Amino acid sequence: MNPPRLSPPTGFSHAVRAAPGSTVVFLAGQTALDGAGRIVGDGLVEQFEQALTNLLTAAEAAGAGPADLAKLTVFAVDVADYRRQAPALGRVWKRLVGRDYPAMAVVGTTRLWDEAALVEIEGIAVIR
Repeated sequence: MNPPRLSPPTGFSHAVRAAPGSTVVFLAGQTALDGAGRIVGDGLVEQFEQALTNLLTAAEAAGAGPADLAKLTVFAVDVADYRRQAPALGRVWKRLVGRDYPAMAVVGTTRLWDEAALVEIEGIAVIR
């Protein structure tokens, strides 16, 4: 839902409503860890792709698909770089998730749990 009185959203939705009887899935923060527990990707775009892939894998294990994502929080160690890379990040999003956007926020942080991580994504999915 994107009320016309708010600024037009780019890469997110202002609100997402869960239907009665929906199942809510809470998704832990995911970084660019591979299966062996190592951060992969030297740059933000590569790490964003791996972190989003990891989040989608966790969602799928809980029975949720990309269209079920309702709320995401992205933690970035360099918000200015995140903004610069927004077009490339959007292409990754469209390839992995599609054209639907959940409610989202990007939060700047000084560092993440995994010291080599540049981005972490956590979320909530609603299975309708």
